[in-house]
Amino acid sequence: MSLLDNAYNYYERLVLEELARQTEEAGYSEDLLTDALCVALNQLPCRYFRHGVDMAFYLSNDEYLMMTAKVKEAVTQALSRVTGSETVGA
Repeated sequence: MSLLDNAYNYYERLVLEELARQTEEAGYSEDLLTDALCVALNQLPCRYFRHGVDMAFYLSNDEYLMMTAKVKEAVTQALSRVTGSETVGA
């Protein structure tokens, strides 16, 4: 087992959830969604944790709201980039 098996980037979950919200009825391929996931994550900082309780304890509500707003913007921009559309996520 690698040490990396015990560390997780909190933004990954947030981006996956937002990507699902924005593409719920779009019918995009898994390849396009994976590209959008990578593009969005590359726009965001890393925020690693070991246990979910760590994030719940140390993350303030204001910080969480700021993070989710950044994620929404990053996913919208990523989808626009990979689809060539300016109206994705609007």
